[in-house]
Amino acid sequence: MASQILITMDDLETAVRLNAALEAAQFSTTMFSSLDDARGTVRREHPDLVILTGAVHEPHAQQLAALAHDAEISTLALLEPTDSERTERVERLRATEVMTKPVAPDDAVATARRLLERRQLQERTGIVGESSAIQEVLVKIEQMAPVSSTVLIQGESGSGKELVAKALHDLSPRRGEAFITVNCAALPETLLESELFGHEKGAFTGAAERRLGRFELADGGTIFLDEIGEIPLSTQVKLLRVLESRSFFRVGGTQPIKVSVRVIAATNRALRDAVALGEFRDDLYYRLNVLNIYLPPLRERRGDIPILVRRFIREFAKAHDRQFRGIAPEAMQRLVTAPWPGNVRQLRNLIESMVVLAPGTEIRAADIPADVLEGAGTLLPMRLTPAGQGGSGAAGLQELEFIFRSLVDLRMQVEEMRRRIDDGPQRVQVIDLGHHAQVSDLVSELDQENGSHPVLYKSGMTMADVEKATIEAALKEYAGNRRRAAEVLGIGERTLYRKIKAYHLEGVGG
Repeated sequence: MASQILITMDDLETAVRLNAALEAAQFSTTMFSSLDDARGTVRREHPDLVILTGAVHEPHAQQLAALAHDAEISTLALLEPTDSERTERVERLRATEVMTKPVAPDDAVATARRLLERRQLQERTGIVGESSAIQEVLVKIEQMAPVSSTVLIQGESGSGKELVAKALHDLSPRRGEAFITVNCAALPETLLESELFGHEKGAFTGAAERRLGRFELADGGTIFLDEIGEIPLSTQVKLLRVLESRSFFRVGGTQPIKVSVRVIAATNRALRDAVALGEFRDDLYYRLNVLNIYLPPLRERRGDIPILVRRFIREFAKAHDRQFRGIAPEAMQRLVTAPWPGNVRQLRNLIESMVVLAPGTEIRAADIPADVLEGAGTLLPMRLTPAGQGGSGAAGLQELEFIFRSLVDLRMQVEEMRRRIDDGPQRVQVIDLGHHAQVSDLVSELDQENGSHPVLYKSGMTMADVEKATIEAALKEYAGNRRRAAEVLGIGERTLYRKIKAYHLEGVGG
């Protein structure tokens, strides 16, 4: 069935030329006046694409563009040469694509075809959104899918990295072959190598028969290595060899096995920082980072939240056989402004629970759990960029939580100081630590002097400084007992060991 395209007649000459070119390209077209009932026209024609030929800054054109945006219909806006200077107005129009007139009909047809194909890609992959950030991701998928180069996908947990990996596979020449997923963080170090490369019978205790690894199973297709930042250094060496030679040995094997596999890796961790800390091999990082896709968190594309909410409501109302009208405007606004640390996954799960549990036929503001809205003012930044900062899987979340708690403790000290000033005559001393003073040493000295609880402040103190001082204090308090220190700090021993090494605290407390 031919795609349906609506063409406005605000610029009649351009509309007629485009209409003829699109019909010649086998598209089904309808020309209409944007002064007519835009909502009724969109509902009646069910277009796949709307082309605004002119008057794009007039209220009727903007209303049409907004209707198309909310209905997940792509929009191509043709601007006058002077319109391109009005950047703010163009951005407010929220068109999917803009072109500046005069526009050659063939160029407009090519752009229309690309937008329609991109919309089909979204429907096929489930990557939903009209924001420029998501459109950029879709463009990269279109560019990267046909080749066999390794791709590194970076983004927070729940942002949709596996959807992007699957889209790269489904659009590639390997689409008919296997797509194998490996969650590297879910496998213990002792099993990861066998899981990836397989093992021979008798290779280790319990290896009763030969087992093919994931790379072998993915031969001819694609392997998706999720949470790649969690693999241990010993396995990183073997993975590097596979990427360089496309061959490997099973555990306990002596014959090299050649495979033709495209590798797509994903992480919610800043691997460049891990390289700097010696936790991730730099040569493996460069091998993985041939092509890169950054998947933005939901809070960086809040304009997509209403689209996602409406789509999820339709999906779950149908799945649970509920007659559901939708969502109240106040409830939608609350969802748009919520922090969403769990990104699209968190939003999707929330919508399902509210569709099932809401007492009426629409989601109201009172139906939204309070914990979804909490923390909006104190959310710890977690944006991941190629040169950014972030955590790594479960360990990374623990580290972020630990840093966050340390910052909260400092804030509590400040609040306690203010309370003492307000409530009584106690004298509170604010101490400048200087450039080389150790927080833990000063705390110890002052506590020994008068048992007071001074507030220590150092201008320009970073989260790393806070983290180092807190770890150092814990190690000294428990005489170097790392297990006890890790328990008190609320992080894993492995994470603590890594931090001790990174901050050169090996001899502290011992």
